[in-house]
Parts: sequence; structure tokens; C-alpha cells
Amino acid sequence: MQKLSNSIQLTHCLLKDRLNEAKIIVDATAGNGNDTLFLAQNALNNAQIYAFDIQKEAIENTKALLIKNKDNINLPLENISFIHDSHEHIDNYIQTKIDIAIFNLGYLPGGDHKFTTKDDTTLKTIDKILNNLNINGCVAIVMYPGHEEGSKEYQSIKLFVKDLPKKSFTVGWYKMINHNFNAPALCWIEKVGEYA
Repeated sequence: MQKLSNSIQLTHCLLKDRLNEAKIIVDATAGNGNDTLFLAQNALNNAQIYAFDIQKEAIENTKALLIKNKDNINLPLENISFIHDSHEHIDNYIQTKIDIAIFNLGYLPGGDHKFTTKDDTTLKTIDKILNNLNINGCVAIVMYPGHEEGSKEYQSIKLFVKDLPKKSFTVGWYKMINHNFNAPALCWIEKVGEYA
């Protein structure tokens, strides 16, 4: 039985069926590679995954995890692009429409906490992805309001998505209501119509 006791588990549950049809998939924050691995284990064998991270250590960790698990993934390793760059430059790497994107914001677990995602670049990237998302495509954003920059991102993203036009997007905001206020939260966006 699939557990749904935190935002990451819920994200993976929501994405699993969508990966049956997705061709272009973005992990905007590769981190230690756990989301990239999940995507690769559940993607079509002809899908393309783009894993971004601004920290070289994160890209190396992600690549090592995927190589270690290469026999347990659905697609060839050459279908995974490991991109050592900020996700805000996504349009330099992907010119086609996107089917799925995932963000797991904050800092690299086990890494230096002074390196963290920032609300301004995160919002720019979300906007670029939404403009380039296929109809029925989805974006999952896991946020961590328990640290200063994470709290800024949480508030900024909430303000941004609540004003997205409902003719173009459906937006869900998931938070464990009986947990600490600073518990991670998930923003789930589905594209239902054209967006200009």
C-alpha cells in the first residue's frame, strides 16, 4: 500500500500514473537524486529526463545513484541529461513541450545549508515551465517553510499560483493539517487550457 504521510510520498503517488504517458520530464532540483531515480523507475522507456542542479555535488550524487540503480530503471541512462546549471536557464536546454516537472526546494540534504533555492529564480522557472507545459501536463512543487528562504519561497509561490487563470490551470495546495506549521507542503499544478 502506498503511504501518503508526507509531501514527497503524495507527490510520487500523484506522478506515478502521469509518468505512463510523459515524454519530456524535468527534475528542476536534482539534489541527491531520489526524485530523478523515482522518475526513471516509472517513466516510459523512450522518455527523456532532464535533471538540473546548481551544485556540482548534487549532479554527481544524482548520476551515481542512477548508475548504481541502472538495472532498476525503465529507460536507458543516455535518456537522462544531468545539467549542472540553475533551473532558471531551462530554456537553454529544453525547447520542446514539457509533460511533467518536479521541484523539491530548499537545500541539498547533507550539504551546505547556505546554498538553497531562491524564490526569485524558482518563480521564473515555474513561469517558464507553465508557459511550455503540454495541456494535461503537471508540475509538483515541494516546499519547506521551516527555514528563512524556504518560508519566502512558500509565500511567494502561494501568491503566484493563486492568481493563475482557472481556464488554464487547476492548482492544489496540500499540507498536513495536524503537523507542525513548518512541515513540508506540496503545490500541484495541472494545465487544463492554453496559457498566455
